Amino acid sequence: MTQTHTRSGFTRGILICLIGTAIWSTTAIFIAHLSNHYRLPPLVLAFWRDLFVALGLAAGLSLLRPALLRIPHPRHNLVFFVAYGFTLAIFNILWTTSVALNGAAIATVLVYSSPAFTALAERRLFGERFGPARTVALVLSLAGCMLASGAYDRDAWSVNPLGIAVGLSSGWAFAAYSLFGKAAHRRGISPWTATFGAFTMATAFLLFLQRRATLFWLGPQVSGWALLTTLALIPTIGGYGLYTVSLTYLPAAVANIIVTLEPVMTGIMAYLILGEQMTPVQLLGGGLILTGVFLLQTERR
Repeated sequence: MTQTHTRSGFTRGILICLIGTAIWSTTAIFIAHLSNHYRLPPLVLAFWRDLFVALGLAAGLSLLRPALLRIPHPRHNLVFFVAYGFTLAIFNILWTTSVALNGAAIATVLVYSSPAFTALAERRLFGERFGPARTVALVLSLAGCMLASGAYDRDAWSVNPLGIAVGLSSGWAFAAYSLFGKAAHRRGISPWTATFGAFTMATAFLLFLQRRATLFWLGPQVSGWALLTTLALIPTIGGYGLYTVSLTYLPAAVANIIVTLEPVMTGIMAYLILGEQMTPVQLLGGGLILTGVFLLQTERR
């Protein structure tokens, strides 16, 4: 009975994680459509997305777990949350800009270089073991980034230099954000409290960068506001929520391997919905990055 129950829970966890990953993978699709169809500036898009996420988390947690809205030991953690939010704001700016410049599929592939960069930083900051698998993963991720972004081609730098630079930087920025998440766990802060605090602080930073003339870019376009709200509540909060729930049934290493399907799912949707296509070289680059991520997760398991 116990073994059957355990197997059932494991299967349920895989299903929940797959659904969460599929929902997560629509993030870049929403951003690409808002950028292309509504010409929404990346800074404005990042601000409204973060604001709606913060408001959605505030509403949900106030109903379900109000205690999670409070920062534990504010004197000790306030500066930490300010830095956490600033890092998230930088990542969201780079990520949104990368989608606008590179397309949903390539931007998602490039941001998945972050696990290798995170592993490199963990060795430096936390003294974690850096075995052969992490070394190979780092090499594969760097090579994959060069191929996926086109940075290996001198002519590409003259055509899309900003897109290449922003796309490569987004992986480093997400790695920094991930390290703050790990530091929050070490401080005993709930993942939901950490996420709410980071998005709230990021919203404040992004508001400071807004121009009055572009802040309400969408004006009376109800469909645009609806897409922005959906982007915040479903791919962001919904995907993160289902992933968190899946961890109650699955080991973290298994869940993280499933999440690496996101670039594949995003690439398929970008092709079907947006008409985006990746060249064979870019597909090879994406494959190298995902292989590196897989190596990292299997080593940790």
